[in-house]
Amino acid sequence: MGIINATNVYKTFGNYTALNNVSLNVPEGSIYGLLGPNGAGKTTLIRIINQILAPDSGEILFKGKKLNPDDIKSIGYLPEERGLYKKMKVGEQSIYLARLKGLSRNDALKKIKYWFEKFEMLEWWNKKVEELSKGMQQKVQFITTILHEPELLIFDEPFSGFDPINANMLKNEILELKSKGSTIIFSTHNMGSVEELCDYITLINKSRCILEGQVDEIRSRYKSGIFEVQFDGNPEGLKSALNSSFELQQIKPNHKSQVATIKMTDNAGNNELLNLLIPKLHIMAYREVLPGMNEVFISVVENSSKKENEQE
Repeated sequence: MGIINATNVYKTFGNYTALNNVSLNVPEGSIYGLLGPNGAGKTTLIRIINQILAPDSGEILFKGKKLNPDDIKSIGYLPEERGLYKKMKVGEQSIYLARLKGLSRNDALKKIKYWFEKFEMLEWWNKKVEELSKGMQQKVQFITTILHEPELLIFDEPFSGFDPINANMLKNEILELKSKGSTIIFSTHNMGSVEELCDYITLINKSRCILEGQVDEIRSRYKSGIFEVQFDGNPEGLKSALNSSFELQQIKPNHKSQVATIKMTDNAGNNELLNLLIPKLHIMAYREVLPGMNEVFISVVENSSKKENEQE
């Protein structure tokens, strides 16, 4: 049983179905990617977990018990649509939001100043929110989201508005939070971030779960028999070594060696390719190329939509 266990969650808005029997299990201490195209239902599910919305049917458990209003104290939520009061001063607003999460003024002030110093923001303490850049506002919201040290953190597009340096900084902070025991639900369209951060994912398309599991296992599941071979030797030797089970796609230079991309065209084994090449070449490196999550995302969503259209 995970920290969040959703079973057959169904939610409609009038004639529109936002979630159609969605189930997922978020293991405690993991970073869990909630993925899908725009309008798939991700934000609706996040709002149900945060008890902003209620499901029409289905059940959500928090740490094995039915989700209840008191559980909000154990959840930190950074929404995609930011909600800071633009006319309030940054420091004053941060203290106010921390007090709403149950912190005393002294504790809030101590923790906020620690994070503001870490993020190099102390000079903005008396500035109004509207004077801050989008990225700086994002830092403020991130801080106020994690300040009460919740067991579950939910980040919806947390890197929006960040330059690469600040995005990398935030990734490191998310990994640090995980190392300290937080569980994180992470919604993003950036598949590179998914590969870097997520242990598990659920992919939702048109209100339904269409893919779930461990990231590494999913990438392995969708592999397409592509291998990279770094070698030292005559490319003609490599070409002559291959049989009909393997197709040479390209050869490119790599310092003093070369890298060949080879596709397996039938069910030949990995060892068969090595056995063919070793007598002809000096093999320096050899690896099977797994698809990126971006490739998996596009492939699975397109196939799901195609099947749905065929059934209509």
